[in-house]
Amino acid sequence: MSGQFPATNGMVGYADGVEWNPAATMPGELRRAGYQTAIIGRNMHLWPPDKQYGFTHMKLQDGRGGRVDDYEQFLRSHEATAQSDYFGFGINRAHGISGNGWTARPWHMDESAHPTTWTVSEASRWLRQRDTTQPYFMVTSFIAPHPPLVPPAFYLDRYLRADMPDPAIGDWAEPPPNGGKGMAIDADWVNLKGEALRSCRAGYYGLINHIDDQIYRLLFDAGSSGAMRNTVVIFTADHGEMLGDHYLFRKCYPFEASARIPMMMFSTADLGFKPQTVADQPVCLEDIMPTVLDLAGCEIPEGVDGRSLAPLLRGEKDATWRPYLHGEHARCYRKEQSNHYLTDGHMKYVWMTEAGTELLFDIDNDPNELKNLAVDAAHHETLARWRSRLIRQLQGRPEGFTDGEKLIAGRPHEACLPHVHGVSA
Repeated sequence: MSGQFPATNGMVGYADGVEWNPAATMPGELRRAGYQTAIIGRNMHLWPPDKQYGFTHMKLQDGRGGRVDDYEQFLRSHEATAQSDYFGFGINRAHGISGNGWTARPWHMDESAHPTTWTVSEASRWLRQRDTTQPYFMVTSFIAPHPPLVPPAFYLDRYLRADMPDPAIGDWAEPPPNGGKGMAIDADWVNLKGEALRSCRAGYYGLINHIDDQIYRLLFDAGSSGAMRNTVVIFTADHGEMLGDHYLFRKCYPFEASARIPMMMFSTADLGFKPQTVADQPVCLEDIMPTVLDLAGCEIPEGVDGRSLAPLLRGEKDATWRPYLHGEHARCYRKEQSNHYLTDGHMKYVWMTEAGTELLFDIDNDPNELKNLAVDAAHHETLARWRSRLIRQLQGRPEGFTDGEKLIAGRPHEACLPHVHGVSA
């Protein structure tokens, strides 16, 4: 939305109910340039939920109950007795599955009422009804494959029949107490195996497959309505899912299953993208705003940290591209998970801020992060080099993660930095 890194806008971890007043947003800049701007589906934690932030059309699924959103109204018109607290954080949860847990079951209503299907139906409807004399910017946002793991039965059954991979368990990973027995179904520390593992993975993969098919439907409808002319499609996500890897579940972790996400772009030929291009440079969500504004011919506002991907998409070399990315997440479930990490896509350095634990992975040769090279004397030089980079990255941060010479563990790592202007908790 802002093209800013967490340390710039203050959201260094997960926090709900934070009203945000950025100087510029992606839909706001496009709206000023004469674009119709729409968001359909999940409103990704923007607060208040009905604040436009530059969108002129909003058809939303809030997903948490307590607010009569558009998807909830649809469900009630679809079935008079529909209980629509989709995530299950309230009391009206007809499907019975945790909004953050590893249990799974088939979707309990008609497939047309599934939020993934509803989102595409509403997106296709808006494309048919929009003002075709104006350019448009549309965000189609899916809650899935985030739990609850409730894909339509067809998709769940497909993966229940398939072979399921075992979880990746690193030599550094610690199992939960008592083998995970007795822990809540939405625990982030798990030991999934047998039927629990199979159904969990089948539910997650099924939700992804369902999205795949619905995106095909959306692109087909867009082509039929003429909305694909001179158009760019970007597919990405906010996070992955540990899904039992390294005895972990849910998100917020610096490991590949959680932090590495898809970034795929498609364009009609007139924008000059080089077909089948795979960029090796490290890119991030902050690059989306400047990319979109660049392609639309808009000026990129001051304060944007990301960079336009347009040159990379056209196959151009850029010697000034960032050598690595910095990621972080303040405590969410347990303070032990607070982390900073650096990666160039080939190596990854992780520093767990509470205990000061270091991990170093060779992503090229060990994509599942099974071996922690930080404890191997043969890699101490490499470890020191990455540690020095993080020290430079964190200098000046108010939490006191470093004194400029070493990293300091145990410092507070809060979800929202109060010193950043424009952010109020």
